[in-house]
Amino acid sequence: MRALLSAFFAGLLFGTGLLLSGMADPANVLGFLDVAGAWNPTLAFVMAGGLSVTFLGYRLGLKRPAPLCDDRFRLPTSVAIDARLIGGAAVFGLGWGLAGYCPGPAFAAAGGGFTEAIVFAAAMVAGMGLWRLVALRLASCPIAARLRG
Repeated sequence: MRALLSAFFAGLLFGTGLLLSGMADPANVLGFLDVAGAWNPTLAFVMAGGLSVTFLGYRLGLKRPAPLCDDRFRLPTSVAIDARLIGGAAVFGLGWGLAGYCPGPAFAAAGGGFTEAIVFAAAMVAGMGLWRLVALRLASCPIAARLRG
């Protein structure tokens, strides 16, 4: 229960930060990506602040024997750069560049009652569910198994 509450409050803090910084507004994100037009550098400052806090958090947090709300650290172990990673990054970047939303700001803005964000978040969740169904079908398909090797 402690881990669930800490995750909830971390998400609440993150979402509040996105709303207060204006990063849940797609116009700010699209303005940052428009380097040839009316460029808005605000997102660069938000990213620099986030990277600074993350850097310090990892440096200080990993000195502890375990996290506060779990028995061990659960850090990524994969270092593979494969087609799924590159494809996922490309789809993420295209969606972010076209709509001005990525998952965090979309959910924060949806929680704030912005209709456009609610539609985006619903479509994103539906797309993730559809991918899960496709991936399960491919995993059980004998032809796909042979293609994977």
